[in-house]
Amino acid sequence: MADYHTQGTVAVITLRNPPVNALSHHVRDGIVKGIQKAESNRSVSSVVICGHGDVFSAGADIKEFKTGQYFESPTLTEVVHIIEDCSKPVTAAITGIAFGGGLEVALGCHYRIANDKARVAFPEGQIGLLPAATGTQRLPRVAGIASAVDIIVTGRHVSAKEAHKLGILDKVTSDNAFNVAIKYARFSIRRPIDKRRVKNMPVKGAEYADMLFAEARKRVMQKASGAIAPLHCVRAVEAAVKMPTYLQGLVVEGELALELITGGQAAAMQYAFFAERKAQKWELPGGKITYKSAKPLPVKTAAVIGCGTMGTGITICLIRANIPVILLEADQKFLDKGMGLISNIFKRNVKQKRMSEDNAKKLISLITPSLDYNQLKDVDLVIEAVFENMKLKKEIFAKLDTVCKPQAILCSNTSSLDIDQMASATKRPDKVVGTHFFSPAHVMKLLENIRGEHTSPETIATVMNLGKKISKVSVLVGNCHGFVGNRIWFQYATQAMFLLEEGCLPGEVDRVFEDFGFPMGPFKVSDLSGLDVGWRIRQEQGLTGKKLAAGTPVRYRAGQRYCPLGDILCENGRFGQKTGKGFYKYERPGAFEAMNDPEVEELILNYCREQGIVRRKIPYQEILERCLFTMINEGFRILEDGIAARMEDIDTVWLYGYGWPRHAGGPMYYATKMVGLPKLYERICYYQSQYPDMMVWQPSDLLRKMALKESGAATSHL
Repeated sequence: MADYHTQGTVAVITLRNPPVNALSHHVRDGIVKGIQKAESNRSVSSVVICGHGDVFSAGADIKEFKTGQYFESPTLTEVVHIIEDCSKPVTAAITGIAFGGGLEVALGCHYRIANDKARVAFPEGQIGLLPAATGTQRLPRVAGIASAVDIIVTGRHVSAKEAHKLGILDKVTSDNAFNVAIKYARFSIRRPIDKRRVKNMPVKGAEYADMLFAEARKRVMQKASGAIAPLHCVRAVEAAVKMPTYLQGLVVEGELALELITGGQAAAMQYAFFAERKAQKWELPGGKITYKSAKPLPVKTAAVIGCGTMGTGITICLIRANIPVILLEADQKFLDKGMGLISNIFKRNVKQKRMSEDNAKKLISLITPSLDYNQLKDVDLVIEAVFENMKLKKEIFAKLDTVCKPQAILCSNTSSLDIDQMASATKRPDKVVGTHFFSPAHVMKLLENIRGEHTSPETIATVMNLGKKISKVSVLVGNCHGFVGNRIWFQYATQAMFLLEEGCLPGEVDRVFEDFGFPMGPFKVSDLSGLDVGWRIRQEQGLTGKKLAAGTPVRYRAGQRYCPLGDILCENGRFGQKTGKGFYKYERPGAFEAMNDPEVEELILNYCREQGIVRRKIPYQEILERCLFTMINEGFRILEDGIAARMEDIDTVWLYGYGWPRHAGGPMYYATKMVGLPKLYERICYYQSQYPDMMVWQPSDLLRKMALKESGAATSHL
């Protein structure tokens, strides 16, 4: 609802829809009725609109897109115009956030006052939409073309200070924004309203429009990765300049918004939005134990073992949440190097004005470097972050079990190894859990938490809560080789390798997936991660290296087809970006730009000649299907095995850990909503007939059943 009361001569309309004052239909209706009451009350001279609690409004209630209430009168556009057309001055008192429709309501007001901690944004692009309640027409009139395009396309949060500088806000205060707005409202009656109506204002920077929009389109095309909403946002802002009147621009905004709302990408991105939130409400398969029934332990102190890239990144995550950390290493040289890495990252942040020097020093002071395991005796939680070697990890867990207090939780940042084996080295398997951070840990949002056979609900709740505290998107998964993310990645990367054998080059495969919307194709990702990481894992599994039995066929390992090209690259010292050469070559070790390498092409061709492989031209669609459909089939197997409780959990892992494009929802959403399960099943059966030596093409039983149910076909047909 929207409450109405008067404070002297000022009418106050309070948006009340906890927790974020979403502009649901009943709130919109309340705003309109409040404006009507103010208009009809002769003792009221001005109006203030504020939000209940510490939030102005987070915008539209996107659940209403499904129910249809979003489109019911009064619509958000109607509300904005009713506010703007009020004959008495209306002031927005902004605290916390004014996002999306909340900012549109504020821009409908004649004046905007905000607390200095407030933020404004148009995040609609993140769910495949655009600010469709006049936002694309109003923002360029107050902030100018360049700023409007930037804010709307990126969805970034704009501080009150910046918003004031840009002209979005009229005043920023460190005092109570509501009290200041009341005083401002009383003063505003002396000023003419018409000039304060944003719809009557000219667009700022219109004289440079052609150049600004050309640059904007170029930037968007480079970054959109197949998403259509960003370009529609640019076109809508352009209508504010190019159309003769505000109302004509608004018609274009509406047409573009309708295209997005009725298109598949918006539905996929809204699914991704809700999938992330659902992942936080974790449950074990079967649903008997959930986030509601398990209570987390407090984590007031922590330790991290290992000062490599992962250990230092995890340490940064923890201290940014004001959790003191003991950073443990076995060697002083590595300990000093790790502390140096952390210091350099904070120095960069200070230089880039992301934090103050004092704050950087304060956070670094939360780290206690150590070479002594005994210093860990009182910590609440330990995260082991050494390299992937089971023997070493079990030794570390045995030491931790001896040293740490009985209630301390022991975590491993393993990317693929068996959590239960590590737990077997302790007398507290209920306190052992996997916490798989993604590299670089202080940047990547995903945290894959792995429950072992004996991991207690309390331990699960603690690491899930810790993920939230350190600003991660946490997903709970079961214990198997590779868990969810890397188990699926393995199938994706394996098919990509087979495509190299059969006729493709790395750049051809990568282009297909970059066109699909991934930021990088599988071979660029492998170079970035380091080819030696997978190589070590394969050696540990006995698939290559010294553990490989003599006489093992080159292209078959463990009873399945195998491609050794990755091993061959590593044997030639090609570990990826870190060595300046991998599947691609780089200008120097550590450089980012990948260049096609004739040496790699020759290496692939020589290998194929030696193995008698006849190469062929592989169609674009086959490349796409073979990699994506094996991933999805594995996803269904993961659900069958109880490793993931829900499709949304798998999709969240791939959205946040592997760069799956949001406009395609996630691999499981893509399968069910975009491809269709009957078609997916049919294509998997086709590839099974073509590649009988690849067990991955054996269709998941769950997929078969769901496809049968969806198609309604006879059992014999499937």
